[in-house]
Amino acid sequence: LRASLGLNDEHLLILQPTWVVARKGIELAIELVRRLRAPQHRPRLLGKEPVLVISHHAGDEGLAYLVKLQALAGEAGVPLIYAAEQFAAAPGVAGGRKVYALWDAYVHADFVTYPSLLEGFGNALLETLYFRLPALVNRYAVYAADIAPQGFDLVEIDAHDDPNNVGAITEETVDAVIEAAIDPVRRRRMVEWNYQRARERYSFEAVTPLIDDLLRGMAH
Repeated sequence: LRASLGLNDEHLLILQPTWVVARKGIELAIELVRRLRAPQHRPRLLGKEPVLVISHHAGDEGLAYLVKLQALAGEAGVPLIYAAEQFAAAPGVAGGRKVYALWDAYVHADFVTYPSLLEGFGNALLETLYFRLPALVNRYAVYAADIAPQGFDLVEIDAHDDPNNVGAITEETVDAVIEAAIDPVRRRRMVEWNYQRARERYSFEAVTPLIDDLLRGMAH
C-alpha cells in the first residue's frame, strides 16, 4: 500500500479518513503537517517525513473544497495525497489497478487526524480507536458532549476558539502529536486505553443490552 502511494517506511503516514467536505476541517490537518515538517521537529520524528493522505472521495459538495485544500497544501509545502481512487469498501481491481480496503489505510497509518468542525457522531473516530491508532480530534459539539466525557486519551484541539480555524494547532499540539506518534510507550498506553474504553462503551457487547431494553420498552 505504501509503495502504491509513493511512500516508504521513512514517511510518517498521517491519515485523514473522511470525505472531502468543508465541515471536516481538513485545513487543520494541513496546518498540523506543516508544523510537523519544520526543521526543528525532524530529529524528534526520527527523521521521518510527515505526509497527509486523504482516503475518501470529494464531490458530495462539489470539488471546490478539494481544489482549495490542494492549493493550501502547495503553499504550505505539505505533501498531500488524495488517494480516494485507491480505496473501496472491499479490496479488488479497478481499471487494471489494485484497490485496497479502507481498513488497509488504517493498518499502515502512523497517526490519524479527525479535525471535524461538525459531525453527527464520529464513525471514523471509532474506527481509529478500533485499529489502535493515536489521533488528533477537534472538539466538535457532539464529541464534547457525548464522546469526550467517556475519558478517551486523544490529542484535542478546539478550532471554535479561532475564527480562522488554524490557531487551534499550537506548538503544544505539535509536541503532543509527536509524542503520541513516535514514543512507543506513550503510544501504546494511549491506544490500548482508548481501545478498552471504546470496547466498554461502543462494542456490540456494550450496546446490545441497551437495544434490548429499548425494544422491551417499546413492546410494553
